[in-house]
Amino acid sequence: MKEFLNKIHSIDQDTLDAYLSEWTEYKAPKKTIMTAPGETERYLYFVLEGIQKSYYLNEDKQHVIAFTYPPSLSGIPESFLTQTPSKYFLETITESVFLRISFEKHQQMMHQHREIETLFRKATEFILIGMVQRHYELMAFDINQRFTSFAQRSPHLFSLVTHKDLASYLRIDSTNFSKLFNSIKI
Repeated sequence: MKEFLNKIHSIDQDTLDAYLSEWTEYKAPKKTIMTAPGETERYLYFVLEGIQKSYYLNEDKQHVIAFTYPPSLSGIPESFLTQTPSKYFLETITESVFLRISFEKHQQMMHQHREIETLFRKATEFILIGMVQRHYELMAFDINQRFTSFAQRSPHLFSLVTHKDLASYLRIDSTNFSKLFNSIKI
């Protein structure tokens, strides 16, 4: 985790060690709903093992908006940052192991250490940039371009996540996804 955070923004190692000492291990079995709509995200997670997805439900159909896996941060970012109820789910796809920190501890450490606040401002900027890029791809790319872009960026997920979830994430009908998947080498 230290290496991951230092890539975002390098800070004094004693400060980083103090911050990391506030994180605790948390394990969740496969298919665990970690956060549901209406619940407030109380923790920020760092994924050590496993894969998770966040999704909306509309008329009982899942609309996948993100996958998280090692090494990455996880949770419902806007719910965590604003301490307001989530509008969507965070669920483990596989058995998962995390480090996590409570909102209160995270806030306390940011108040005590300006460097931690800067680190998480930069992390939030990276998340925003990724979301804008994803939004652009969903709005401007046709299904072939979305599939190809995803295959170049995250080919490892084809063997780790169900094709149904990947099709939902890419907003591609399952039949078309299957045709695209069978037409390229990954």
